Amino acid sequence: MTRTEYRWLLPSAMAGAELPGDRARARRTVRDWAVDITAFLCAAGIALLVLAAIEADETTADIVVVVDSVIGAAACCALWIRRRWPVGLAVALVVICIVEPVAAGALMVALFSLAVHRPFKPAAIVGAGALIVVPLQPWLRPDPETGFVTSVVFGVLLILLVLSWGMVVRSRRQLVLTLRERARRAEAEAELRAEQAQRLAREAIAREMHDVLAHRLTLLSVHAGALEFRPDAPTAEIARAAGVIRDSAHEALQDLREIIGVLRGPGDTGEGERPQPTLATLDGLIDESRRAGMKATVDQRVAAPADAPAATGRTVYRIAQECLTNARKHAPGAEVTVTVTGGPGDGLTIEVANPAPTEPFERVPGSGQGLIGLTERATLAGGRLEHGPTPDGGFVVRARLPWPAA
Repeated sequence: MTRTEYRWLLPSAMAGAELPGDRARARRTVRDWAVDITAFLCAAGIALLVLAAIEADETTADIVVVVDSVIGAAACCALWIRRRWPVGLAVALVVICIVEPVAAGALMVALFSLAVHRPFKPAAIVGAGALIVVPLQPWLRPDPETGFVTSVVFGVLLILLVLSWGMVVRSRRQLVLTLRERARRAEAEAELRAEQAQRLAREAIAREMHDVLAHRLTLLSVHAGALEFRPDAPTAEIARAAGVIRDSAHEALQDLREIIGVLRGPGDTGEGERPQPTLATLDGLIDESRRAGMKATVDQRVAAPADAPAATGRTVYRIAQECLTNARKHAPGAEVTVTVTGGPGDGLTIEVANPAPTEPFERVPGSGQGLIGLTERATLAGGRLEHGPTPDGGFVVRARLPWPAA
């Protein structure tokens, strides 16, 4: 059941709070009509009982009974405007009740409505005025069957009871509105957190796509460019370059299929997940770069690379992969040195360095976001990354990542 479906069960003040634009012109709901009709009938019933008591008194003139009947009917009918002008109606009925006991029922309803729909201060002021004038009515028009003190005490208690009841109802409504606003705010915050989580997931996937596919596509671009500019190359070299292009395209498709599988979610395909790279697979990355014709060496000083944390090892692998890709783009032909040191408790340090290129080359376009992504990846892993040119014109990337002690 939605909020719009049960608005008819709420008071107009609370139903209007559901839609802020309707608050100023909230119309009566079904519940309001039921309450207003009940209040009118109760006030009219009290007026009839009082009028019957007045008629039973033989000393009362007929004209007084007629005037009391008209004023009592008008007071009861005036209750239909109590939601719009609760203060004015309550003040008017307080004054009328000084000389007209038939309006007592309408006054009780008006005081209750005042306490419900207005703050404490106006309700307290009008209620105090009603308490002050309580002794005037039994003094001006005494009831022969009820004593003066009894009438005053009963009137005071009845006014206090009605005002207290109205204030309790108002407090409960304000509490409900506050809880509803908190729930609405919590829903909005939950939606915001969900959107932020989705955005972070998209950024992580985009970063992973850059780190994985850029390496493969750079191999394709470099070897395709070599075939384009050296059509007279030996057949064996052309075959080797074509093989590298084929393998790189196949690996790129596999990586892309894996990322698409992550986007689709588990259970959409029956294919198993490919193993994630770790520190132990770093040598395989270097061998792949060498087969592609790149001069790369690795200095692995970690005693047990397979024991490194999976997340840390994967980060080291991605850093080395991105640095090899950048070196292939911006310093082709230069020898790249990858050094990995560290251990449990000391952390892992990876350094990738290459000298300046010595021969002119065709530049491969890039996004320029690789180093930014590496810095963010290292920060998310709890480490830090530094990069910059060397005095001899080369470039070095150095990252330090945590490896907790066993």
